[in-house]
Amino acid sequence: MRVRLGRSFGWLWSAYAVSTYGTWIAFGAFPLIAVSVLHAPAFAVSLLEAAGLAVAAVVAFSLGPWVEHRAKRPVMIAMDLIRFAAMASVPIAYVLGLLSYGQLLAVSVISGTAGIAFSAASGAYLKHLVRGDQLLVANGRFEGTSWVATAAGPPLGGALIGLLGPVITVMADALSYLLSALGVLRIRGGDVAGGREVVRGADVASAPRDRPTRPSGAELLLGWRFILHDRVLRRLFANQILVGGLIMATAPLLSVLLLGQYHFPPWQYGLAFGIPALGGFVGARLSARLVTRYGRHRTMTVSGWLRSLFPLGLAFVRPGIPGLLTVIIVEGLLITCMGIFNPIYATERLQRTPADLTAQILSTWSACGKLLQAALMVIWGILATLTSPLAAITFSGVLLLATPLLLPRRIHLSAPGLIERHPTAHTHGHA
Repeated sequence: MRVRLGRSFGWLWSAYAVSTYGTWIAFGAFPLIAVSVLHAPAFAVSLLEAAGLAVAAVVAFSLGPWVEHRAKRPVMIAMDLIRFAAMASVPIAYVLGLLSYGQLLAVSVISGTAGIAFSAASGAYLKHLVRGDQLLVANGRFEGTSWVATAAGPPLGGALIGLLGPVITVMADALSYLLSALGVLRIRGGDVAGGREVVRGADVASAPRDRPTRPSGAELLLGWRFILHDRVLRRLFANQILVGGLIMATAPLLSVLLLGQYHFPPWQYGLAFGIPALGGFVGARLSARLVTRYGRHRTMTVSGWLRSLFPLGLAFVRPGIPGLLTVIIVEGLLITCMGIFNPIYATERLQRTPADLTAQILSTWSACGKLLQAALMVIWGILATLTSPLAAITFSGVLLLATPLLLPRRIHLSAPGLIERHPTAHTHGHA
């Protein structure tokens, strides 16, 4: 029977959905604009991606305490409006003939930083909004939405670019953030700040007592220290950022391999990554059912192992239709396992974090992951230059085989951080 999570969750989910679709419709827009409009060289295009991730991650570290001590809905709305303004500046500058590489880089950093802050605030608010025994279902719905957007967004964005030019998808992305802000604004009920519930319209600044006006160095490291001191979180953290980093490091190389060396037409390249994304939706729908049948730890462990096994299949990609089918099958199996794994890991992470540190832990987690992705993209780019894109992709697949060793061997649901603090919930899971 379908689990009902309430109207407030529905608005939060709708806000997430519309902004996620906007992001994937605009997927690859900045590199395309840099190449086709600004005639930037290949290194500048790579720098645009890596520098945006790295600078946004560094800035986001200091945002964790700021987000933690404020009501989460106003933070989400503010971050959406910041992203709207930043992204909307690109088509405006393009029409006026003022668009520059520096502006693209600045917008990449601003939108990336605001995205990390939004994710931290929304994760903390989701924990406040949804009972602990329903978090897996809620995370599964977010995960499924993400993969459907991944499958549908890029083809739609490509069609829009073909009809209306290179910046139209950026405008669509900007409007999606405005719609997301309106969705968050429609949520009714209480909020949470500093781990304590606040009433809508109350003086949120006074909710957490003894809050410093400027976070100290120790407070900036609270999220990091909590992750390192919790054995399960520490292993999940190491596994997740390494897997994400190694997979993302090969994404530009796959583009070079398939489009440059193997000369796949664009429509085949779109199919190679659009069709497999549907596997993520299937995996997200199966996740809660598999946990019910086999248990959380076994399901997460098996899907985590399989998720790290399948990428090695990309070593066998060759030109032509057989190569296309190989990519579709390998990516489809990989993404299906990710669709199963991600809601379980996200739920475990939320349930093990105290309510007054949730935003800091999520922002620290995201920032570290993006920093590692940026570093590995640069390293794998150098490796591909010294060897070949296929060799670098194969090496990433070999390293991924070892990452499941970092998964928690056992998950104790009675661990600290599972004590319920929300006064209206009936099961533990928010704090």
